[in-house]
Amino acid sequence: MCSWTGLVPGQNESAGKRKSAKTKKGNKYLRSALTEAAHSVRGSKNYLGALYRRTASRKGKKRAGIVVAHAMLRISYYLLTRKEMYVDLGEDYFDKQRQQSIVRHSLRRLESLGYTVTLEEPKAS
Repeated sequence: MCSWTGLVPGQNESAGKRKSAKTKKGNKYLRSALTEAAHSVRGSKNYLGALYRRTASRKGKKRAGIVVAHAMLRISYYLLTRKEMYVDLGEDYFDKQRQQSIVRHSLRRLESLGYTVTLEEPKAS
């Protein structure tokens, strides 16, 4: 479905080097509607908003719009085929996924600045 819409990245590789490639042509009406919807979730406090901001900081706003539109189409296809309700993963989904690496990185940065750091687990209330 994503390929039919034209929201999949192009594949252009030669001699082990990955070259930039545009997305494929597809249904221009669905693609433009999804891209516009993707740009509108930029400031929202949910998974798609977090995905947009995360991608836009690395790759730019237009590419982030395509990434979020692709995610929206994948989510809708998944929900329609399995007849399930949408459950948002939350704005902090990516931080939860990388929690240990964030802690290690922050610890190394503080120690490189000369601080002595001790870590203790938060107590469950």
